[in-house]
Formats: sequence, structure tokens, C-alpha cells
Amino acid sequence: MVVDASIAQGSFTRFVEEVEPRLRVALVARFGPEDGRDATADALAYGWEHWDRVRVMDNPAGYLYRVGQHAGMHRWRRPALPPAPHRSEPLVEPALPKVLARLSHRQRTAVLLVHGFGWTHEEVADLLGVSASTVRNHLRRGMSKLRAGLGGAV
Repeated sequence: MVVDASIAQGSFTRFVEEVEPRLRVALVARFGPEDGRDATADALAYGWEHWDRVRVMDNPAGYLYRVGQHAGMHRWRRPALPPAPHRSEPLVEPALPKVLARLSHRQRTAVLLVHGFGWTHEEVADLLGVSASTVRNHLRRGMSKLRAGLGGAV
């Protein structure tokens, strides 16, 4: 029995090393830094508790993203926004946080992961468990709302 436990622990450790950075970035984009990290930890804890079932899924990272979304919704305190600039010259357009807050969570996640973190549409789609065309639709709609909200500056 000890051998089985160490094999499971080793496969879970390898899984976490591969998936955790992407999962964390996606959940931080969805919930903000503090809640996103907490949701990531909750999702990975759930993954460990149910590793026998999770490891054989077609998309375990996407499943744990949904677990993290569920966990994050229970503690979500604010929308995911970039930090307010603390310099005399802002690093981003000052109106950007307010306009981002008006996007749906799917649009904001797609915009931040693709344009903020440089993910491909396929990477976002894989993690979110949707098609790449769905990601493109959320991205297109989100960027359209950003342009309108910023007066065409994007």
C-alpha cells in the first residue's frame, strides 16, 4: 500500500509542477491576486483528495479550473483588476480597471490571459474547457467593450 501511495504522490507532484502555474494565472485573472491564489490552492487540494478520479480525466487541468472557479465564487471579494498605478505616470490607462470590471468574467479572463499573459487561444480554451472559437468570441466581445469604454484607445 505504501508503494501505491508514493506512486500517486509522485504523479500528482508532476501534475502540479506542470499545471499549477497556468491554473494560478487563469484563476488570478478571474478573481484577482489574493482570491485567485486561494482558489488555486483549493482546486489543487481537491485534486489531491480525489486524485484517483481526477488523474484519469481527459482534461484534469480544466476540471480543476472549474473547481477553482467554484471555490473562488464563495470568497470572491472583487473583480480581477490590475493594481492601481502609484507613479506620477500611470503604467496603464487610468480608466482601464473600471472598464475591465464591466466585462463579463469570461470576457475579462480571455482578455487578460491572451493580451495580458500572452496565452494562445488554444491554451485558454484547453484550460477553460471550451473551444478556441468560444475563446475568440469572448475575446472579440471583450476587446470591443474595452475599445468603447476607453474611447477607441485600445
